Amino acid sequence: MACKGCLLEEDWRNTSVQTLVDEQLAYETELVSEEHYKQRLTICEQCPSLLSNTTCKHCGCFVGFRAKLSYKSCPYPGEDRWKAV
Repeated sequence: MACKGCLLEEDWRNTSVQTLVDEQLAYETELVSEEHYKQRLTICEQCPSLLSNTTCKHCGCFVGFRAKLSYKSCPYPGEDRWKAV
């Protein structure tokens, strides 16, 4: 997987980021349902901490990757914004 910083500097399109996320998720087994995943992404899309429509500024993760993992929570300081879903 390429460095996220390099990807952003090169202004890769979201489809390229999604390909990288999909490749990494292929190795994961603890995933949320598709509905749960979409709910988490909707929350991320409305968050002021979303950078370049792909990355959370608090953890540095691609939100498309983190939101799919059942054992992860929203890293927003002092407030898990995914808690309600």
